[in-house]
Amino acid sequence: MKNQKKCILLSILLAAILIFAIYFRMQQQPITLKIGIFAGNNWNVPQGETYAIIDEVIKNFEEKNPNVKVKYVSGIKKEDYSEWLAEQFISGNEPDVFFILSDDFNLYASMGALINLSDFIKNDNDFDSNVYYPAAFNFGKFEDKLYALPCESTLTFMFVNKTLLSKEGISIPNNNWNWNDFLEICRKVTKDTDGDGMIDQFGYYDYSWRQAAISNGVDLFSEDGKNSYFADSRMEEVLKFIINLKNINNGYEVSSKDFDIGRVAFRPFTFAEYKTYKPYPWRIKKYTSFEWDCIKMPAGPSGGNISILNVLLVGISAKSEQKNLAWNFIKNLCYDEKTQQMILQKSQSLPVRRDIIISAKAQDIFSWDSTENNAMTPTDISAAMDESIMPYKFKNYDSAMLYADNEILKIINGTIPLNNSLNKIQKEINAILQY
Repeated sequence: MKNQKKCILLSILLAAILIFAIYFRMQQQPITLKIGIFAGNNWNVPQGETYAIIDEVIKNFEEKNPNVKVKYVSGIKKEDYSEWLAEQFISGNEPDVFFILSDDFNLYASMGALINLSDFIKNDNDFDSNVYYPAAFNFGKFEDKLYALPCESTLTFMFVNKTLLSKEGISIPNNNWNWNDFLEICRKVTKDTDGDGMIDQFGYYDYSWRQAAISNGVDLFSEDGKNSYFADSRMEEVLKFIINLKNINNGYEVSSKDFDIGRVAFRPFTFAEYKTYKPYPWRIKKYTSFEWDCIKMPAGPSGGNISILNVLLVGISAKSEQKNLAWNFIKNLCYDEKTQQMILQKSQSLPVRRDIIISAKAQDIFSWDSTENNAMTPTDISAAMDESIMPYKFKNYDSAMLYADNEILKIINGTIPLNNSLNKIQKEINAILQY
């Protein structure tokens, strides 16, 4: 009997040793964390050192987690990334953590492919969502649940041809300018400069009714995307303003070539373009014949100097077996102060943390040429981020806006009258939204 008990105890001891050995071996084997990422940047501007930031984040993360290896597939172009990511999900090889293009976010959130991050945030005492700009943080929400963190962003500003304005004796507008200021300057600079009877200098290029609607406080759709408000009186103000702008050019269609050679005073410009083409070396390759700067968008009578914020998101796969590690990794990428500073210094993007943008280091962005009095300061950028709004992301948005663009273009071109047209557009778009 005693021998039998000894055998049982020995067996239990051996089993415990075996289990411990297996566990120890598993702990020694590296854990692989797969990342989905594309080459270049999200803002369609030139960028060197494509993977410099992610590589630095990976290096620091692996040093803190020596049993973890972070891997990604390099060389995937942005235009191919959506298809590549979809193929990974279809084959069951989806990455643990992946960057999400704004057009793809609703799809992955609605199909259950992303983890709801709310519990991670709630249980993480080292995470404070208040460091983010509201529009940036809320960008990763779907149906009031957070499925992704913001990593980097960009805003639209108004490019100003300082040389052209100076030639006409006009000061660069301040960041509180409005539609009336915009119209007045466009009327003053639009002219025939060489006496051949044709206008060859212009006020604006590529400014759209959509941008005017944003700056006039127009909410085109309800949050759930089930109703539209095109018949809003503020929308009528938008179209009257755009028609007045268009009439200044007497039917001439201003081109990108006109802008590039310095014949246009204003053009909407993303911060990514501003940061790319303002300093050396890209400055010498573009817009070299004139001095320029950027300011906020002009405010409508019912709105403000507001533009849309575009954000690159990062989320965690719902099927990831390393959810806690994945959470810590996206914190290192999207929340860590050093990483956000790298985004400020090494990319064409804006960080999404307020404290980074208003930091002393941010001043370096605006000191590319000490001889210039640059219009945009970190304080201006921060204010614009605070005032910014998110784009609509509901299911039928694209089809609704395609119809709206076509019909509103007819109003702007005078094909159909403005009177009562917005009521008809709203009715038709509401029908589209029900599908």
